[in-house]
Amino acid sequence: MKRAQLSRRDFLKGLALTGAGLVVGGGLWRSRRSLAALLAGSQSAIDQAIKAHKAGQLTDAQAQATVEAYMAPTTTPGQPKVVHVRDTDATSWNGSSNYYWQYVNQSVVTAMVDQGMMALTGTSTRADAWRALIPNYTAGKVAIKINFNNSGDGNIIDALYQPINAIIQGLTAIGVALSDIVIFDAVRPIPTYFRNGCTAGVTFCAVGDTDFPTPISFSRPGVPAQYLARVVTEAAYLINVPILKSHSITGVTLGFKHHFGSINQCGLLHDYVDPNNGTYYRSDHNPLVDIYLNPHIRNKTVLILGDALFGSKDNTNSVPIPWNLFGGFPESLLFATDPVAMDCVMFDLLAEEPAYYAWDEAAEYLLLAAAAGLGTYDHVAHPWTSGGYTHITYQKIIL
Repeated sequence: MKRAQLSRRDFLKGLALTGAGLVVGGGLWRSRRSLAALLAGSQSAIDQAIKAHKAGQLTDAQAQATVEAYMAPTTTPGQPKVVHVRDTDATSWNGSSNYYWQYVNQSVVTAMVDQGMMALTGTSTRADAWRALIPNYTAGKVAIKINFNNSGDGNIIDALYQPINAIIQGLTAIGVALSDIVIFDAVRPIPTYFRNGCTAGVTFCAVGDTDFPTPISFSRPGVPAQYLARVVTEAAYLINVPILKSHSITGVTLGFKHHFGSINQCGLLHDYVDPNNGTYYRSDHNPLVDIYLNPHIRNKTVLILGDALFGSKDNTNSVPIPWNLFGGFPESLLFATDPVAMDCVMFDLLAEEPAYYAWDEAAEYLLLAAAAGLGTYDHVAHPWTSGGYTHITYQKIIL
């Protein structure tokens, strides 16, 4: 009987007895010489194994045995986890026609969010994952911080509505009313295409829709005064959705700098967060840390979801281009509750590319944030290809 030909998705999903795809912890597999060594390395090696299976060089039993033999990452009690989910069916944009955000598969992204959330929380259903994240939910506003730094200007990198819709599904699964979900960027317009793409019934808060009543306390004298948006201060819960991006001033713009869109005059702080500014920048202080220490951000943030479906490896105001590291667009989403651990992994992914702006000084804010008790700092040179974190559980799931 002719053996059925399996697609990449069939191989990685259909054969996975765990239902969670191919899980790699620290780049390691249990010792099984047939396929374990082959699959332990890179995306190209995984593709090679799929081709071998389709060509009849590997049997279904061999392939299934290899998936059974995976080793999930060892979690140390108290050690933060960052889950990295990748699915090459998530996007289909070729970089040359129309708008990149029109080429994102909602059903695939929703599955990625569900798998990432379940892996992050150690649960087996969407609802259980969100209950673990917000265990004692009571009615209140859930504010979702998105990034429209470029105000939806053509094809320049900005927020995608598909991950937001998946978040909305998770929230409503635990009883959050659509009317209690607020999607915001307090200092930028949110374009019509994004609003129309989101699940109907949620609220949007863009520039001009909120005031800024609450002062930020800076530990360094002379830092220009800043005030936090009411949309944040009135929320009961906060979900941070930064984009994986480089930045020409700060080196990277990730989860911490994302809250420049939550304060009133972020432009006044650029000199203070620019490692190349010899007049205002200091390695022993960074306003990004003081902003995150505000209790409305620190105490309300229940999830950081890093959007790396396209990302921007060269600048914050560029059209997305393929990454060498991934052999195309990253087509990834990252999940964490520790903001320092999340930014460490995203920074290392940019540096692994390598990204033009990811110089070492750009990570100094993360050392300060860890020292301030905001999370766990760790660094490795090649997280995607080899893993190897000591203080962070970095779990890769390839769907």
